[in-house]
Amino acid sequence: MNGRKNNGASAGREVELLAPVGDMKKLDVAFQYGADAVYLAGKKLGMRAASKNFDYDELKAASLAAHCRHKKFYVALNIFPNDDDLGQADEYIDYLLSLHVDGLIVSDLGLIKRIIDSHCNVPVHVSTQANVLNSDTARFYADMGVRRIVLARELDLTRIRRIRDRLPDTVELEAFVHGAMCISYSGRCLLSGYLTGRSANRGECNQACRMNFTPDGDGEMLEFIEDDGTYVFGGNDLNMIRHLAELRDAGVASFKIEGRVKSEYYVGCIVNAYRKALNAMYSGSAVPEEIVAETSKAPNRGFNTGFYFGAPVREKVDPPYYAFCGIVMDDTADGAVVEMRNRFKTGDKLEVLSYDDNYLNSIVTVPIMRDEDGNELTDAKVPCARVLLPGIRLPELSMLRRKPPELS
Repeated sequence: MNGRKNNGASAGREVELLAPVGDMKKLDVAFQYGADAVYLAGKKLGMRAASKNFDYDELKAASLAAHCRHKKFYVALNIFPNDDDLGQADEYIDYLLSLHVDGLIVSDLGLIKRIIDSHCNVPVHVSTQANVLNSDTARFYADMGVRRIVLARELDLTRIRRIRDRLPDTVELEAFVHGAMCISYSGRCLLSGYLTGRSANRGECNQACRMNFTPDGDGEMLEFIEDDGTYVFGGNDLNMIRHLAELRDAGVASFKIEGRVKSEYYVGCIVNAYRKALNAMYSGSAVPEEIVAETSKAPNRGFNTGFYFGAPVREKVDPPYYAFCGIVMDDTADGAVVEMRNRFKTGDKLEVLSYDDNYLNSIVTVPIMRDEDGNELTDAKVPCARVLLPGIRLPELSMLRRKPPELS
């Protein structure tokens, strides 16, 4: 097989912005805020058991929601399956084929071969869990017939260019640009399984690496406390918002955001920031600092650029981030109907997150509210309850957030 004669990089080439979604609401948010494609999982064979995930009817709805917008949706079948799992795989894959799924994200070599041999109409994407770290491995998968390789997160830009140069144009590269970084090679972790019996490689990770630890020793006990940044295993989050052109020029065709178990606020905030950063990249401009700052307003553990420019350098302090207070479910003539998340009261000043630049980062003062029965309310404190903000007009799926006290 002949490799590419160049890395395929072009200053005008558009890349895909790929967002994580754990349920239908997050899917709607992802597309509204600017994602070109989403990745999700059904109830079978997916790596994020903590996510709500999609049953068969919801998968059908997701397909319709994506394709009516001329967007794409990919489904993860990325656990490391046993024979019992494989026994139910064919029927599930056939159902996904009937929905015209745009790609299946798979980590297991046997399942990849099964899909390519028996379900040849669906594009296969090699999961980051497969740990593709070199061009020989990438070419092996390309020879099998895969259409995209989700690169291991431990690669730098030079190695990515080398892999790109040895692949045909029919195979795309996808790489993470934002989100949590696992301490193990692209997620191959045994810590959760050892401590709790919940296998990370079967989608049940309890994120033990993010917990407090007090190690035993001969001397005095030494306590590690998350609040001062002394994570034992957990690193900073990846943030490449300033470096998207460099990734594109290395041959990456899809920019992936991590976070299928994150909130709709996280999805909206990060997708919105990266969409605006991509627009700046296409125009040849630097990413505006206010857009870079948006990434710090979503939950994070501090940032670095991962392995793209060499070994990560850890930030010592985890910065404060904004509290997600509510999401606008309806924009009525009487005002915005907000589904509440974190408590807010009449008189509070909240910042708006919106895909509409006319509202983004504007400040609203919470009026006397009304509950679903029309009763006046001055304190919204029941999660997921809906309240009317009389006189406040905001686009549907806009969100309200509170600045942390440290930044006030």
